[in-house]
Amino acid sequence: MTTKKSSKSDAAKSEVRISVSDQVREITVELAADRDEVLTTVKTAIGQGEPLVLTDIRGRQFIIPAAKISSIEIGESAERRVGFAGL
Repeated sequence: MTTKKSSKSDAAKSEVRISVSDQVREITVELAADRDEVLTTVKTAIGQGEPLVLTDIRGRQFIIPAAKISSIEIGESAERRVGFAGL
């Protein structure tokens, strides 16, 4: 018996963590865009002083004011494992 992987997990290419000033928690967003596309979007938003607008793999939009961004970590999305098969 085989199972198909979810198309949502296949679509995720990048994971972005954003630290916002005056907030304790980070914002974590999984995106279908690759690292270079995300980096270009972030640089453009910060350079122009416009809000950073990101759409995650579920279609939700995150709007973060550029002036409130403390740091951004861009990495590849990790596949989530379920079960004990990898032990």
